Amino acid sequence: MARAATAEKTQSIAAPSREDFAAMLEASFETRSPAEGSVIKGKIVAIENDYAVVDVGLKTEGRVALKEFGMPGVPHNVQLGDEVEVYLERVENAMGDAVLSRDKARREESWIRLEKAFNDQTRVKGVIFGRVKGGFTVDLDGAVAFLPGSQVDVRPMRDVGPLMNQPVDFQILKMDRRRGNIVVSRRAVLEERRAEERTSLVASLQEKQVIEGVVKNITDYGAFVDLGGVDGLLHVTDIAWRRVSHPTEVLNVGQTVTVQIIKINQDTQRISLGMKQLQTDPWEGVGAKYPVGARFTGKVTNVTDYGAFVELEPGVEGLVHVSEMSWVKKNVAPSKIVTPGTDVEVQVLEVDSNKRRISLGLKQTQDNPWEAFSKNHPVGSTIEGEIKSITEFGLFVGLDSDIDGMVHLSDLSWDKSGDEAVKTYEKGQVVKAKVLDVDAEKERVSLGIKQLGKDPMETAGAGGGALKKNQTVTVTVTEVNDGGIEVSLADGVKAFIRRADLSRDRNEQRPERFQVGNKVDAMITAIDKSSRKVSLSIKAREVAEEKEAVAQYGSSDSGASLGDILGAALKRSTKKTKKKDEDGENDEE
Repeated sequence: MARAATAEKTQSIAAPSREDFAAMLEASFETRSPAEGSVIKGKIVAIENDYAVVDVGLKTEGRVALKEFGMPGVPHNVQLGDEVEVYLERVENAMGDAVLSRDKARREESWIRLEKAFNDQTRVKGVIFGRVKGGFTVDLDGAVAFLPGSQVDVRPMRDVGPLMNQPVDFQILKMDRRRGNIVVSRRAVLEERRAEERTSLVASLQEKQVIEGVVKNITDYGAFVDLGGVDGLLHVTDIAWRRVSHPTEVLNVGQTVTVQIIKINQDTQRISLGMKQLQTDPWEGVGAKYPVGARFTGKVTNVTDYGAFVELEPGVEGLVHVSEMSWVKKNVAPSKIVTPGTDVEVQVLEVDSNKRRISLGLKQTQDNPWEAFSKNHPVGSTIEGEIKSITEFGLFVGLDSDIDGMVHLSDLSWDKSGDEAVKTYEKGQVVKAKVLDVDAEKERVSLGIKQLGKDPMETAGAGGGALKKNQTVTVTVTEVNDGGIEVSLADGVKAFIRRADLSRDRNEQRPERFQVGNKVDAMITAIDKSSRKVSLSIKAREVAEEKEAVAQYGSSDSGASLGDILGAALKRSTKKTKKKDEDGENDEE
């Protein structure tokens, strides 16, 4: 019976009821171990040495290094009983302990938070804890990010030591969770902060406001002045009323200066500053201080290709144009006449207070050699000089006091063309010339070489006088061609008789009936002194002689027959021709 009772009891234990099985299954679900690779909650039940013992509801606790509960440069602050989230790497290791990690749990938390910050474009806090190639590593509360060297500050930093292991705000530029890459920037945060401060500061400033600042940087064109968070540009032309070649002549980096705000551009937030505006403008009343015609002594401050600037007083400069530097040196560089830093006497030529310009003259303080030349060498006098240069329009001859006179091509020779006559001269040759004109105002001297002799057209006429229209002259044939004959008058004056003017009779209008050397009488029909051309006509002479014969011997109406008139005229013409032939034979003998 006992054996039966025992078997019955064993059967009742081995075969639980349906309700008991369901309860046991439910309990197994509730106590099932958490999955490895997940973040779970636990409680710190003990702190031993450098480790915290964390109970996560498993058979055994896990141990987590205390340093994992802090950040680089920031100590942990965990205590007994604190609930913390940890990452379950393994449920049980070889020692039977759970393998937990606070770093990995925080990293998972950080990625979720960082992705939200990246999408919302908000700042995150991190700590620079290491240096790598091209930049630094940053701990973003568990997630490691890369900080490029160019993104540390708005300006290159030589020493990043003070920023190491210190909580700093960053802006996330790029992140890739799949690859685990995060790129952050401290510079973007600083620029955004500076922009906010700059906008606020610029809004508080006003034009014409006087403010103190510190010279932050100096360039060739001016200086940047820190006005307490915003920079303004002090241009080199606004430093002083006087000429400032470089800002370093007046300013030094770190120097405190008082400036006036000239202009504020609200769109670009650029501020223009001035120092000279706080001083009295030296150009006020400059017209009364420096009247036209007055002479003053000033200092040469700058020499350019077009002239030199002379300072009359600090802030007031005038320009001596290159054309006003010397009476005679026209093509010389100003630097060969004046030197920066030297004192010179100048004369005021023009004052324009509105444009802040004063024109000065240097040569006006010296004797005018052109006026002296005009007195010593009046028009019509003869002068001697050396040919300095030969140009396409004439000769330049060196005269007294470095003055050059010009002999135009048309004034070289009476009987040759200018292009032909100029070939007979050479540079360095000493020549004599007559002064034709002196213009001291335009600084010109006109000379003539042919004027040293008489004009052949004034002596080639009858009796050695000037040629006149309708005058009969004797000429010598020098050339015969189909169009007519070329003849020579006295003193070499040349002329041309056209074929139609060779005779009144058409049959006699043949050039071939003349020979070189023949002397013929012809009448001057026109004289063009500008082109030096003389027009002759044998035909006109014959017509004139006929009229003269008619007037002398009468007409057929007065009792004389036409034969008598023509016979007398023919007889007279024959005598003249015979006389000319005899004169020609005597000349040949």
